[in-house]
Amino acid sequence: MQRSSTARFSTFGLGIHWLTAILVLVAFTLGLGGPERVVYSAANDLQRQVHETLGMVVLALAALRVLWRLVASPPEPPQVARWMGLAAKLTQAGLYVLLFAVPLSAIAGAWLAGHPLSLLGGIEIAPALQPSLAAGRLIAEIHTLLGDAILWLAGLHAAAAIYHHFVLKDGVLTSMLPSWSWLARR
Repeated sequence: MQRSSTARFSTFGLGIHWLTAILVLVAFTLGLGGPERVVYSAANDLQRQVHETLGMVVLALAALRVLWRLVASPPEPPQVARWMGLAAKLTQAGLYVLLFAVPLSAIAGAWLAGHPLSLLGGIEIAPALQPSLAAGRLIAEIHTLLGDAILWLAGLHAAAAIYHHFVLKDGVLTSMLPSWSWLARR
């Protein structure tokens, strides 16, 4: 396959992409999981606050990213088999949905269980939903599944980018890498 043009995402696009990816990974790593008594124990306050703060930042970045995509055009993708183009679009749409669904499910689950959002700096956002412990627990379980799903889908996304780079050699990965990256220069 021929190399595509050297079109790249903007610096802002690159920054928001990689910042979101890093924050999702760190938030996932810091997720407590388990029973409510463990998640909301005093011993886990700081870890939960960091996790919830990162989740809110990811939600804000997702909203900013959607707004950015409304005004900024990404580079033209290379010509690929139809199934590959469809898979790319579905993966991207899935990631966007999950960037909203994961933090929103965390908010709903916490509030339904009667817990405020506890952010760094002692900021607490009181529940804005009528408590329903059973619904809160169910949403918390869904949040965990969605958190796993975003990591799997992001891993698939990364594997596809690596395939494009090393097998198809079409510039897809380099369009989303900082110019100083050693892969961007290969």
